[in-house]
Amino acid sequence: MSELHHECGVAAIYHLSGRGRSPICTSDGPRQISRLLPRMLLDIQNRGQLAAGMTTFDPDRPALLKTRKDVGTVAEVFRLNHRAKAESLMRLLAGRAAIGHVRYATCGQDDRSYAQPFERTHIHKRKWFSFCFNGQLSNYGLLKERLLADGDHHLALDTDTEIILHEFGRLLSNSRSRIDWIDVLRETTGGFDGAYSLAVLTAEGEMIVARDPLGIKPMCYVHEGPLFAAASESVALLNLGFDVEQIHSLPPGYAIIVDQEDGFRMERFAPEKTPAHCFFEWIYFANVASTLDDRSVYLSRTKLGEELARAEHEYGRVDIDPDDTIIVPVPDTSKAAADSMAYQLAIPCREGLIRNRYAGRTFIEGGRARKAKAATKYTPLREVLKGKRVILVEDSIVRSTTMNVLLDRIREVGGAREIHVRVACPPIIAPCFYGIDMSTIDQLIAPKYFSEEGILTDESQQRLADDLGADSLRYLPVDAIARAIGMPADHLCQACVTGKYPTNCGQQLYQIALDNRGAKMDSKRTYEQLAAALAAAE
Repeated sequence: MSELHHECGVAAIYHLSGRGRSPICTSDGPRQISRLLPRMLLDIQNRGQLAAGMTTFDPDRPALLKTRKDVGTVAEVFRLNHRAKAESLMRLLAGRAAIGHVRYATCGQDDRSYAQPFERTHIHKRKWFSFCFNGQLSNYGLLKERLLADGDHHLALDTDTEIILHEFGRLLSNSRSRIDWIDVLRETTGGFDGAYSLAVLTAEGEMIVARDPLGIKPMCYVHEGPLFAAASESVALLNLGFDVEQIHSLPPGYAIIVDQEDGFRMERFAPEKTPAHCFFEWIYFANVASTLDDRSVYLSRTKLGEELARAEHEYGRVDIDPDDTIIVPVPDTSKAAADSMAYQLAIPCREGLIRNRYAGRTFIEGGRARKAKAATKYTPLREVLKGKRVILVEDSIVRSTTMNVLLDRIREVGGAREIHVRVACPPIIAPCFYGIDMSTIDQLIAPKYFSEEGILTDESQQRLADDLGADSLRYLPVDAIARAIGMPADHLCQACVTGKYPTNCGQQLYQIALDNRGAKMDSKRTYEQLAAALAAAE
């Protein structure tokens, strides 16, 4: 799964002065609450390491909104490893409210101009705002075409975030009086197809946090005393010191408005729909300590391990002998599933692979470079693996580059006698158009072996095992995912493993991807490659 990456994460915090006692330490006073924002971003750094940024609000300074953002990790952008420089930045950015963002790009360039939050300055305070966004608008091509059709608008960047910025700005500019942000969201997002969670901070001191009507992207919040905070994952709120019982997931299609005058209110801005939560949040993306939509990430992964053990009992072809068979997780997110599987099968789980956390990213490299980087990403422990029958537990297999190299190293460096791969996820047979960096169909490994329906057969799984260099390979079936997470299958987005998308535009994009399968196309990501085709198709 080192080949698969999420787009980003969002965080927000607000101090409502004079509204009770703070549940966490805020000895620096309301104006310094912004100091907590980088700490929150560190807790969701797993969601994006390419860029980071924050915007703060202070009614007592000329620059009511102030933004700092750059390419780099949270520690790099906010100079957290240099006490004096970090303190200088925190004084400069001091405010009673703040929003922040960590980014990994599924579209656009890897430079500072694409870092978030995006700020729109204006002479009128009600039209001056900053916002950050997690997700992807699958109808970006259509929205872009419509926005530019009159010749009066211009887009400087190649990103759907700028589209949202302009849509918000246009509605605010066309309004002759102060407009409620629920109405802004209702009118602008009605034309959006895709996934999003977002945070907005205005020069009037309003904070708006919203989640898409399908709940594809997660958003958690807490309101205790004078403090309101929100983040893509609950762990960012828990680690601030909030009571775990007070942390909730924002319902799909709802927005929260926070300001000094009216305090806290939550209101629906989009019609109610059947949820389509991204199942990969529990399987891989989210921090294992997080709870999303009342489902623990850790417990979901342990349930996946139970599903793997059950499948091994029913279909496994491995001669399990506790004396020479071990289960080895691919670090780090496979560990909970591997531990649970080992417990169910009564065989040892060993850390036979040590991850080098400083090897750098491999997903943006070309073929040879990616293989070279993958070879340095994990170190096999020969003392653990030599002569053993290894059951290797992995989250998923996307392009197969890392898995191919890993199997070679486990056998050659580690000295394993047999390697049996068990994948705690069904085969990924389709791209994602909702904010995960998936490739075109031709760049995914699973469609070469499995049908569009994702039907698993012993023959197809063994063919893939042979090509990867494993003695055997087995995926979990699609129905195991809903059981592990504890949600109805129709409340989850499982498009990448079923080819059935929860939005019309997503399904149209998939058909275009199927039509383009096998064609010689450029190396652009799916999002960039298919947006123009969708716009032309309408």
